[in-house]
Amino acid sequence: MVNLPPASLSLASMTRLRAAQVAALFQNVVIGVIGAASAAIILVGALLDLHILDVITGVAWAGYIVCCALAHIALRYCYDRAGPDHLQWRRWADLFVIISLAEGLGWGWASVALAGNSGQFSVEMVVLIVALTVAAGAIPAFGSYLPAFIALFLPTTIPSLIWGYEFRAAFPEAPMMFMLMVLYVIAMGTLGIRANRGFNELVGLRIKASELALDLLKQKELAEQASLAKSQFLAAASHDLRQPVHALGLYAGALRAVTGLPAAAARIVDRMEVSTTALNDLFSAILDISRLDAGVVEVRPEPFALQPVLSRICHDYAEEANDKFIAVRQIATSLAALSDPHLVERILRNLISNAIRHSDRGRVVVGCRRQANAVRIEVWDTGPGIAAADRERIFQEYVQLQNPERDRAKGLGLGLAIARRLSDLLGCGLTLQSRIGRGSCFSIRVPATVAATVSTLSTTEGSLVVARGAVILVVDDEAAVCDAMNTLLTGWGYRVITAESGAAALAALSRCPERPRIIICDYRLRGQENGIEVIRLLQAECDEPIPAVLITGDTAEDRLVEAQASGLVLLHKPVHNSKLRAVIVNSMRSRIRGDDISLEAIR
Repeated sequence: MVNLPPASLSLASMTRLRAAQVAALFQNVVIGVIGAASAAIILVGALLDLHILDVITGVAWAGYIVCCALAHIALRYCYDRAGPDHLQWRRWADLFVIISLAEGLGWGWASVALAGNSGQFSVEMVVLIVALTVAAGAIPAFGSYLPAFIALFLPTTIPSLIWGYEFRAAFPEAPMMFMLMVLYVIAMGTLGIRANRGFNELVGLRIKASELALDLLKQKELAEQASLAKSQFLAAASHDLRQPVHALGLYAGALRAVTGLPAAAARIVDRMEVSTTALNDLFSAILDISRLDAGVVEVRPEPFALQPVLSRICHDYAEEANDKFIAVRQIATSLAALSDPHLVERILRNLISNAIRHSDRGRVVVGCRRQANAVRIEVWDTGPGIAAADRERIFQEYVQLQNPERDRAKGLGLGLAIARRLSDLLGCGLTLQSRIGRGSCFSIRVPATVAATVSTLSTTEGSLVVARGAVILVVDDEAAVCDAMNTLLTGWGYRVITAESGAAALAALSRCPERPRIIICDYRLRGQENGIEVIRLLQAECDEPIPAVLITGDTAEDRLVEAQASGLVLLHKPVHNSKLRAVIVNSMRSRIRGDDISLEAIR
């Protein structure tokens, strides 16, 4: 019976396996050969003391066994000093096998000749037992490499079998001992081969595991590179796509302000705004994912009442729900929470929107439950329910169970992914309960508080324009954006200066006797110029901290981090006209009051 290495291993893995076998040999050899040499010395001493063994023969044989042990130890020392790589395993293995064979021959000779002239069966059995014990010790010591085990085991045991067969009639006990020795040799030989097989399987599994781990690491690196390339492409494509969409939204807003439009033209404007709003939703969702990946979303916990937040969300989605004959019911609550109200509101908006979008009947109920020191906010729906196998998958990006045709009216498949990431960021534990055919319940758990103060900084589109006729400086390298911004802001009653770079903006300011009241600048300009540097340059030239708004179409993580760290009011293209107008008004009002505008205005 020959133990072959696992057939599934490659040639390189087979080499590693052989190297591991040889390494295990040298790891165990010192203890094994020292034990065998000690047994030889003790055995010779006992035989000499009984005057059974000739001194010269005994000393010569013991010296021979000791020399074999020293040869093994010296080979181990050379092996350690050389530090061989796994490709050199055969040379060391061959030397080891030669020494093992020599030692096996020495013990085999001893089993039949060391006390062969004593004529005492008991003495000869002692010698035989010591030799066979050494042979059994080869299983753990040399079993990792089968040739080394065989080189010691067979030369040690075969002479004893021959002796037992030849002297089976000389002693009454000899036939029984011969049968026992045959059984012993077969059993010990089988155990040695199985030990080698077990070692090979164990090492083979470790090699496979290491290869799988290495392959997994390579695949992970490839996935990270692909993800990085995707992010870079998405950032570049997103910026290029946002520019015309941003300009289109500005033109649509300017067109709506024109008086006396025919009804047909007004309907076209309405449809244009619906389309730009849809694009804006898509870009906003992608931007949310990018901002969460970039780690630039800050958590700003504060006490706030839940009732106004829930009422506002349910009111905003009431019309969409009515179109599907779904009732949105909000159970009144007096509870207050201690968390980031804007992020909590974003989570709930995604959950309620998802509940309405995926329900075809019934109602959506939003309510709160007090749980010890926390508030559990729940969104119930009467939709189709979610199977247990899909309850984790729905939180993945772009996964929509009921939208195989990718109907945009049913969403983008990003709402729940964003809600899960935001809930993880807040630590509020987004959970799901669902029954097929009965509906689902999404819930989050936020810390409760007894006092709630709500501070809002918002301006509706109907707000009065502050400082009519004030100068606004717009810096953007896209001519279409500059023209659209000029048309829109002029329609709102402002005077507009446009420039495509920092140098052009400085030149325009030198020709204008009045300082601008606000600067609106694109983040990525031509060449290496960026909006943060341009804003700082213009503020320094005017020698005053003119309020500034940074507009970006980038989703790259490093640029999001840099823009966020600037401390400027940050808007993301395409910018809705109402949001742009709100930021302009709030910026000018904050300047009048001498305050810094909060970024909450655009969250």
